[in-house]
Amino acid sequence: QVQLVESGGGLAQAEGSLRLSCVISGRAGSAYAMGWFRHAPGKEREFVASISWPGGTTLYSDSVKGRFTISRDNAKNTVYLQMTSLKPEDTAVYYCAARLVDWYSDWEAPRDPSDYHYWGQGTQVTVSS
Repeated sequence: QVQLVESGGGLAQAEGSLRLSCVISGRAGSAYAMGWFRHAPGKEREFVASISWPGGTTLYSDSVKGRFTISRDNAKNTVYLQMTSLKPEDTAVYYCAARLVDWYSDWEAPRDPSDYHYWGQGTQVTVSS
């Protein structure tokens, strides 16, 4: 059973920073493309960033490009989302997601949530003005 566990959410002030982490476990010997999505009250789930396996391709939404950085430490089975210059509109529950991929798929970093096979429970990020 594959599990994703997010951490690092919390309260930050505008222009502050937070770093989210997502640890994936449960299916040794598999390769995953990873994504971060967010869901704010009254809005649809939104793509934030994605990273291929083993990490050569990264994609960002226009709303976070230049402020957020996605990265991964494959030895630790962990993906990170470094968030800087936070804005109140970044307030949301942030979810990480994993897509099982082939070992040689360093181009694959989907934006569409329906392309992901596994999801974490989410971590709340609140940015105050």
